[in-house]
Amino acid sequence: MTVQRIAARAAAFGAAVVLTMTSGAVARADDDIESLPAQEIADRSRDALLGAESLHMRVQGDLGGGRPSMMIDLTLDRSGNCAGGIDLGDDRGKVEIVKRGDAVWLKPDADFWENQVPVGGAAFDAILAGRYMKGEASDSRLRPVVDACDLDTVQELVTDNADTVGGTLTKGTKTTVDGVSAIPVTRSGDGDRRDGRLTVYVATEGKPYPVRITVRNDSADAAVDFSRFDRPVPTATPSPEDTVDVSALLGRTPAPV
Repeated sequence: MTVQRIAARAAAFGAAVVLTMTSGAVARADDDIESLPAQEIADRSRDALLGAESLHMRVQGDLGGGRPSMMIDLTLDRSGNCAGGIDLGDDRGKVEIVKRGDAVWLKPDADFWENQVPVGGAAFDAILAGRYMKGEASDSRLRPVVDACDLDTVQELVTDNADTVGGTLTKGTKTTVDGVSAIPVTRSGDGDRRDGRLTVYVATEGKPYPVRITVRNDSADAAVDFSRFDRPVPTATPSPEDTVDVSALLGRTPAPV
């Protein structure tokens, strides 16, 4: 399903912009974060992110691939719970996502069905009639959504790719991001994209979490905001009356592409 690929891309993009700022070196435990060299600040932000039990991630802008600017807004934790949604932009559709335990709920809107599933989408929209489609986390058709909802997956991507980065790091002047004091660190010349620039804004008070990352290169122009670290994912789930089993749905209409 199209929404599966979009959700997987969301998780991969969020992880990718974090890993390109860090090298995996061990940072010192002393010193004020603002006084550290750029690389150590980036390393501390990586370590803080890897230690988070939950967070809110908002990705907005052009993620590449010739798509319109979109927004991904998810709160997720290391137990695989998540809540939020995806807006494809340009009235191309929105999808609400809820995952709790072994259950997954997806609610695409009418624009999504019309633009992303031109063959059979209207039938899906009519059957759902504003309800969620519900499936099990073990359903292979929902695997990309399940992975995108799991903070462990994002953190593993960061860890597995921490030593593949290049370019030059530069520390900037302290600023504020959504009311949070932060120090920016910019990496220029990212791999083959020599004109690429990626900036991570690292909190200067409390744990040095990355609170915003902006990426601009020849394929993407987007920002990733992180907040609500270690706060619970909302527990509300759609009621049975507001859901349709995904297997029953796919059995009644042509499968979406």
